Amino acid sequence: MDVVPKDPPAAKPSALRGVFARLIKARTGPVAWVSYGVVRVAFAIMQIFPLDWNLRTARLVARLWPHLMPRHLARAKEHLRLAYGDSLTEVEISRLAHRCLANVAMFFVEAICLPRLVTSNTWARRICLKDFDSALEVIIEGRGAILVTAHYGPFELPAHLLAALGFDVVAVMRPLDNEYLNRFVVRSRKTHGLVLVDKKGATAQAESLLADGYLVSFVGDQDAGRKGLFVDFFGTPASTYKSIGLLAMTTDRPIIVGFSRRLGDRARYEVSVVRVIHPREWEHQDDPLRWITQEYTTAIENKIRQDPDQYLWIHRRWKSQPKPRRRREASTTPVASS
Repeated sequence: MDVVPKDPPAAKPSALRGVFARLIKARTGPVAWVSYGVVRVAFAIMQIFPLDWNLRTARLVARLWPHLMPRHLARAKEHLRLAYGDSLTEVEISRLAHRCLANVAMFFVEAICLPRLVTSNTWARRICLKDFDSALEVIIEGRGAILVTAHYGPFELPAHLLAALGFDVVAVMRPLDNEYLNRFVVRSRKTHGLVLVDKKGATAQAESLLADGYLVSFVGDQDAGRKGLFVDFFGTPASTYKSIGLLAMTTDRPIIVGFSRRLGDRARYEVSVVRVIHPREWEHQDDPLRWITQEYTTAIENKIRQDPDQYLWIHRRWKSQPKPRRRREASTTPVASS
């Protein structure tokens, strides 16, 4: 039976939390250098120990998270209530929210350690494939494809795996706030075969890459602001970028919706494909862009429902909402006075 950690008591922002927030948000300068240095030291230390040990340490550190950044725990609970309504009890919501923080902490460890452990010779020791045949048929054709995943589990793993197996993979990413850390991450991923490109202006570059047979990977559950395309996600409108659907329509390339999830708390993983969306499926849709976007968003939701504690519930997926429609006046006809 899982023991749910007690929530931290409400407290005024402390000096420690203020320092912690500054370290996270700093882009350049001395504070950013300190953050970068801390990550590099952690990176070096983690290489000494087995990955399972590092994951255990991450879960222990995650217990401090609600005390350092209590709003993240509160946000996770808020989003779980929005997604699941009354189908979950408050105890279940609290357990999932705490597990969410633990899984995020483990993800950071995996982001540092997994690239060097996932190679063409060693991947099968830690990763099993599920329902991968349909995607493999598309991939080996060599015409290029769009890969879509979500902030679920160790979400960088599928692209790393395909790159390790010798496929040309490009991942579209949002640059990290810390410029020094961002350069380090981009260099390290390239060393292991995965190329990262900035999401700003990536669409035009992606068209060329797909034409050359590349696999272009996106995280498809990011809030796109008021100008995004609103589709249903757990029963609530969610602003979604149009670029994935437009890119698929422009290049006539299929979309492969896949995920990786952690099998327990050890460094064992499942990489699965839940949906392959072929161009022929949207050709005769009345609104192909909306249909494509809703289709892969529904696939993401279905996967999350299978193992909700591995989703990034602290991510502000519903941050933007459609503008309310203006109410029509009850009557435009003047009422005659008697």
